[in-house]
Amino acid sequence: MDAGTLETWIGKQRTIDDVIDSRQARLLAATLDCEDTLREETGLPPLWHWIYFAEAVPTRETGPDGHAALGGFMPPISLPRRMWAGGRLTFSAPLRFGAQARKTSTIAAIDHKTGRSGPMVFVTVRHVIESEGRECLTEEHDVVYLEPRRRDVPPPPPPAPPRGADMTRTISPSAVWLFRYSALTFNGHRIHYDVDFCRDVEGYPDLVVHGPLQATLLADLAGQVAGDRPLASFAFRAVSPVFADKDFTVAAKTDDETGTAWAMNPEGALAMQATFTWRDR
Repeated sequence: MDAGTLETWIGKQRTIDDVIDSRQARLLAATLDCEDTLREETGLPPLWHWIYFAEAVPTRETGPDGHAALGGFMPPISLPRRMWAGGRLTFSAPLRFGAQARKTSTIAAIDHKTGRSGPMVFVTVRHVIESEGRECLTEEHDVVYLEPRRRDVPPPPPPAPPRGADMTRTISPSAVWLFRYSALTFNGHRIHYDVDFCRDVEGYPDLVVHGPLQATLLADLAGQVAGDRPLASFAFRAVSPVFADKDFTVAAKTDDETGTAWAMNPEGALAMQATFTWRDR
């Protein structure tokens, strides 16, 4: 589909209602081995909203990669590979357990670019989550569409990460861990659970750790180095993949007003970088 036709998707909207069920949050806490994280008075931890508002796409309407087939809400872009490129979030009020909530999603922008791997299309989706009569969270989510991976062209080496972490944590991503997160987020993308698809179709050496899962771990660490003060904003950008059964590291640091968090692959190169701010309680 040409660029002019794709532009007609800008402004398209979708609304999904859900309940911030504490059971769903407890399942994620068990998956992440952080059962003591949940507190009734503070509501849902940052970025845990991704386990809610699942779009009930019938299996017959999924594509070869396990995602919902394009041409429904998302525009029918011909490039076959897609992934989370990053996002920007602003937190205004907590999402309370047991509360009704509504997410309104809007196609905000479609940008055509050319990178080292060839043509790319970035689709930015703006999400607004409202609950109990107020806006709780806004998010701009960037999805990138790419050409098939060329086996004869190695990816460029990722850059070095920041230095001077205030706190670090080692993550051991098992295949079971990735499968459980896929199930909780209703994410059918096969790169997270089908190792043959990863190797034979996408050209990855092993199962890929979800970008949103990495971002969630960074947001948790960001809150810890911010002194457990609520996050006001969080922005992240995926740089390079990390894979199942290979330990990676998340790190974070703060200065007087802002913070930086990042993930490093087993070789110490940058996998994801984030910036964040916080507010007083």
